[in-house]
Amino acid sequence: MKNVEQIYTNCLAQGAYFIESNGEAAVIDPLRETFPYLERAADRGVNITYIFETHFHADFVSGHLDLAKKTGATIVYGPNAETSFDKHNATDGEEFKIGDLIIKALHTPGHTPESTSYLLIDEDGNEHAIFTGDTLFIGDVGRPDLAQKATNLTQEDLASWLFDSLREKIMPLPDDIIIYPAHGAGSSCGKNMSSQTWDTLGNQKRTNYALRADMSKAEFIDEVTADLMTPPQYFAKNASLNKKGYSSIDEAMAKGLRPLSVNQFKTIQADDSVMILDVRDRSHFIKSFIPGSLFIGLDGSFAPWVGALITDINQKIALVTTPGKEEEAVRRLARVGYDNAIGYLDGGIEMWEKAGQKVDKITSINVEHFSKTFPEEHAKADINVLDVRKPDEFENSHIVNAKSLPLDFFNATDFDADIKSEKQYYIHCRSGFRSTIAASLLYKHGFKNLTNVIGSFDQIKESDIKIEGTCPSLIKVNPTNS
Repeated sequence: MKNVEQIYTNCLAQGAYFIESNGEAAVIDPLRETFPYLERAADRGVNITYIFETHFHADFVSGHLDLAKKTGATIVYGPNAETSFDKHNATDGEEFKIGDLIIKALHTPGHTPESTSYLLIDEDGNEHAIFTGDTLFIGDVGRPDLAQKATNLTQEDLASWLFDSLREKIMPLPDDIIIYPAHGAGSSCGKNMSSQTWDTLGNQKRTNYALRADMSKAEFIDEVTADLMTPPQYFAKNASLNKKGYSSIDEAMAKGLRPLSVNQFKTIQADDSVMILDVRDRSHFIKSFIPGSLFIGLDGSFAPWVGALITDINQKIALVTTPGKEEEAVRRLARVGYDNAIGYLDGGIEMWEKAGQKVDKITSINVEHFSKTFPEEHAKADINVLDVRKPDEFENSHIVNAKSLPLDFFNATDFDADIKSEKQYYIHCRSGFRSTIAASLLYKHGFKNLTNVIGSFDQIKESDIKIEGTCPSLIKVNPTNS
């Protein structure tokens, strides 16, 4: 439908939506930066009149406040959403005109109490699409445990509501209606989300485990509450910002885009209240970085890892970036509420090295080298391998005798109890991104006897290194005999 544009941000696995008709527009679940929506409105000569929020987002700071200030648009939430700013609480079934289109609010509690889906009705009165937020994903449904503390409800209570919302409000809609969710694969808001970013309701009824026609409420509750990982620590903080308000992203950008000289950075390095965050490509970081830096590369799941590992959302942050990437880094920090970037190293790491300042490096090898320097007989003893993948990844398949130390839980880890500084450790993940983050954190804690394995875990499984787990490996086929 030409009236609907999905604006998908891969690094957050988040979908925002721009809907326009006959000179008017609406935005659903905007990211914090306003320019994507203001540019579209200006280019198309339309006025943004409504900003619809499906729920109090926990995994990013919404752009509703800044966008409303810049456009005069009305912010719309579902029933019972309490905020510290002016907004309109839609009633269940309430309709809003956008040019020749109608957007109908359907209260669908379960992921959160205020969760609301928005049904798009076209010029001819046909139900065309539904924007489901975190109520219904492609391949999954929203987890029902994020709003527990704020509501004194159990996850089973919320899951019960979610079951009713899906079956009473969404599943009766026409099978050809398009499902537009707020998230896709990679988000922590569900368990089995597809990499697809939209689908038809009919196909989801056939393929989504949570929409099975013969599923009882008890079965639904059991399945959607099973195996939920602890949510990232920043989720509650982002939800609070979205309810109570926040400063303008323009202020955060101006503060973070201050160039800092080498001498200023030396002072920062000695200041325990400031964190040095290196956002370059991991291949550059491992070769040369400022001692004490935390690595989280922009080329990976940057914002979620920042939110998971930097526990103080008000932490002062000094950036080391590839020249030209400063604005992107500050903006992506602000998306998850980290507004206290104080500047960046002017000229990057090259300028630091030219000034004769000390740098660290992390010993890194590829999988081929790892398999050659890692004799098979060591698999029978203490081989000192740290696997920083998620617990379910480790359970599925891991190197024999490897120690599971998930990066997700590093903030709750007593490193001195779990690993010994005098020992040599190989550290790996699925590809090398998480292991590089983990190595930078371990370096900050004084562990230097580390070798970072860069490469695919699938390659490790295909090597001669012994693997165990519930699904350790595919059957290896000798190509000469196939």
